[in-house]
Amino acid sequence: MVSRRFPPWLLKRLPVPSKAHSVKALMRKKNLFTVCEEARCPNLFECFAQGTATFMIGGDICTRTCGYCAVEKGAPAPLDADEPRHVGEAAARLGLHHVVVTMVNRDDLPDGAAGHVVETIEAIRERLPRATVEVLVSDFLGDFSAVEKVVRAKPDVFNHNVETVRRLFRKTRPKGDYERSLRVIGMAREIDPGMTTKSGVMVGLGEGGDDVLALMDDLRRPDVDCRIITIGQYLQPRKKGIPVSEYIHPDTFARYRAAGEDKGFAHVFAGPFVRSSYNAREAMLAARGDMGGDAEGDPEGRSFMTGDMSGQNIAVGGAGLPMYT
Repeated sequence: MVSRRFPPWLLKRLPVPSKAHSVKALMRKKNLFTVCEEARCPNLFECFAQGTATFMIGGDICTRTCGYCAVEKGAPAPLDADEPRHVGEAAARLGLHHVVVTMVNRDDLPDGAAGHVVETIEAIRERLPRATVEVLVSDFLGDFSAVEKVVRAKPDVFNHNVETVRRLFRKTRPKGDYERSLRVIGMAREIDPGMTTKSGVMVGLGEGGDDVLALMDDLRRPDVDCRIITIGQYLQPRKKGIPVSEYIHPDTFARYRAAGEDKGFAHVFAGPFVRSSYNAREAMLAARGDMGGDAEGDPEGRSFMTGDMSGQNIAVGGAGLPMYT
């Protein structure tokens, strides 16, 4: 059920769940995890119903304690050596044209699980040689050799999410580092200047417009040169999570979109339901100049934009309204 306490641009009609259940069943059969489920993404049923999912590798326990994330925290189990093969098999079974692989932070491992990411890329390419592959990776604690391992495996998109603005970073990501995250994206471009790099940010955490514009400037610094940015509404995933500060109006997202384009991003995907791995293939195609790369549905909330761009954000006041259940 969808809470009526959400503004209208955050209400979504759920599809018939039968196809979604078949995707879930396939993941359980292969002992795989999806970030869609673990992070309680509001687009889950839509994507599953379309036969798509974002694989989450390295297990389902994260070594970091970010308050915005629903993934379980703690001491993870050893890596599953069969996981890369199972991801390749599941991707082939789903007939994916663009495979997105994300991961939990594995600070307990010497390479942060970079080698595991590489094995997964290779397993996908073995099963689906024509598919494009996007990886959404951790910061590997800033380890250049770990980033290099992944980049040398030639994913089509190298993604690392900054997640929030500089001013809120330490509070939101206590075990992360803002400059380190920027450095990781820059490393990928340094190792392979042709690499399509990508980063995502959540809004509605208490940032201001100037904070978001400054983040864009940082991502477009010559030593970072991020190509794609995604900007989406933060929704509190669990009761103990960081509360939502405000619901961002689609007009504000439109202003961010225009600003990002002016700053030189190859593609800006910004809206209430935008997530880093949502419509990822369309974002990649758009960044490459393929005008056919349009997102399905209305994740950017364009139908709720006002003619005079006067739409206002809605302050929550720390109430911490729950997201979809």
